[in-house]
Amino acid sequence: MRPTILVTESLNFSDAAAEQLRSAGRTILSDLDRPALLLAARDADVLWVRLRHQIDREVMDAAPRLRAIATPTTGLNHIDLKEASRRGIRVLSLRGETAFLDQIHATAEHTLALIFGLLRNLPAASHHVTEGGWNRDLFRGRELYGKTAGIVGYGRVGRMVAGYLQALGVEVLVTDSDPDRRPSDGGIEAVSLAELLERSDLVSLHVAFNESTQGFLGQREFAQMKPGSWFINTSRGELVDEGALLQALTSGHIAGAAVDVLRDERSTGMSDNALVVYARSHENLLITPHIGGCTAESMEKTEEFLAAKVVAFLQSHPEEACVRAGKWEDVS
Repeated sequence: MRPTILVTESLNFSDAAAEQLRSAGRTILSDLDRPALLLAARDADVLWVRLRHQIDREVMDAAPRLRAIATPTTGLNHIDLKEASRRGIRVLSLRGETAFLDQIHATAEHTLALIFGLLRNLPAASHHVTEGGWNRDLFRGRELYGKTAGIVGYGRVGRMVAGYLQALGVEVLVTDSDPDRRPSDGGIEAVSLAELLERSDLVSLHVAFNESTQGFLGQREFAQMKPGSWFINTSRGELVDEGALLQALTSGHIAGAAVDVLRDERSTGMSDNALVVYARSHENLLITPHIGGCTAESMEKTEEFLAAKVVAFLQSHPEEACVRAGKWEDVS
């Protein structure tokens, strides 16, 4: 019997990737909420997920035939890796695929978009116009040119963001736990985390989430940030103590923040998150729903690349999934 590949979030799924999957097994393209996922998973040999669902013990219990979980991401905190390992379920992802990921620019570009959106008050200014207003004096922004930006985590995305900012006339500082990740670009300075926080007008986080980086930035780190600075996170919400970030915003110690990620992300129920509640009435916090890697170009490339890994796995010649706790790798 041919294996069943269940794609749980198939909106705009790559046609080429779908054809690759069909060559290896019965492929079902679906768009499932949690109850439907639990029902459909019972027949799945391979479960293909994006970021809508937490793939936990309950999902694995509902999928007795499950042999592999495929996710076109490098961050894996939406999957219970320990439980998958205990059951012998392979996790196929983009983690560790350095040569391929160097072609993927979406998250780095979204980081820049969040920076401009925050410093130039773009969401509030646009809303003002659609409500009938036309008063530019309400939205005086700040320029990037001449500022100092600190890049925390100098992996793939961190390097891209550093390059973009340097091209805009920004002085760039970087810090990373891996001593081999040293800037070779002229004008980019490697410093300690403490020095970076103290000197930077803008801090952008690009660290991989694992057990050692849980709550990586907390009350102490936000207190070390330069008064009136800005904070950007397009990595993972679990890296940040959200209570400490909220305190830094409400106290006025930092001028603003823009984040694409929150702790314990899920497709529903995020309206009660304290940062979401704050953002409803404060224009100095910009939140997007983890869309950093969500571009037509990057999703098509990653789906086709991952489909090839799934096919190889099902043909009993799998690539290694590279599920491991890394250092401060950047994530998509």
